[in-house]
Amino acid sequence: MSVTIIGPVAAGGDKLPLYSFHVPAGFPSPAADHIEKHISLDELFDIRAPHVYLVKIDGDSMQGAGIYHGDLVIVDRSLYAEHGDIVIAALNTEPLCKRLHMRENEVILMSENPKYPARHVMEGDELVIWGVVKYSVRDHDKT
Repeated sequence: MSVTIIGPVAAGGDKLPLYSFHVPAGFPSPAADHIEKHISLDELFDIRAPHVYLVKIDGDSMQGAGIYHGDLVIVDRSLYAEHGDIVIAALNTEPLCKRLHMRENEVILMSENPKYPARHVMEGDELVIWGVVKYSVRDHDKT
């Protein structure tokens, strides 16, 4: 799996309407009287630019975590990566998206797809954590 850094996310976007009804199988006409409030994606995704950036995912090694080929992930580089976090990292300059496993003296970058083996970080390897994945965004347009 490889990643493409898209760039930082700018704060201060427009606020969008949040409708108070549930949509079980269709999309009823959103009437103005159903608007609960207006929210911004900055608030929804807890964006604190310039610490947040977008990355496009290439590959299927994280599909078990709900991150699929072509998804955008929102990455926070201000967070300290901990055991169990999904991270964007570089292992020996190879950018990747993996789940971080840290126990005692062992560091492993785990895939969330059984087709791919774990990547053990060995002595002499260079591991740089670029940020912690907070959210993923999927484009459902099939064209």
